[in-house]
Amino acid sequence: MMVLAFAVWLHAVEAKKYRLLSITNTSKLILVSEIPGKTKYVLDAATAKITVDGKPAEFQDLKAYTVIRVTFDARKGSKDGIDLDGVAKEISISIPENPR
Repeated sequence: MMVLAFAVWLHAVEAKKYRLLSITNTSKLILVSEIPGKTKYVLDAATAKITVDGKPAEFQDLKAYTVIRVTFDARKGSKDGIDLDGVAKEISISIPENPR
């Protein structure tokens, strides 16, 4: 019974593409919206594993991108007085190759 309750509480959302709308560097929060939908999520990204083309990246590097792939635990909470929709586990960015 305890395992079932824990699984419901930590519902992981499948990695999807999201539009990155805003970043807060101090709290390491991100605001993203679904693509092609418009549903918005405020996520705590402080402990997320961040990669660009499979290589480790820093949180501040995210501001250079508009489309990111995010896996997060969907759970309500708050951080620094801001209501959260979840905690980002993994953020990845793939840069398309430019054929010449």
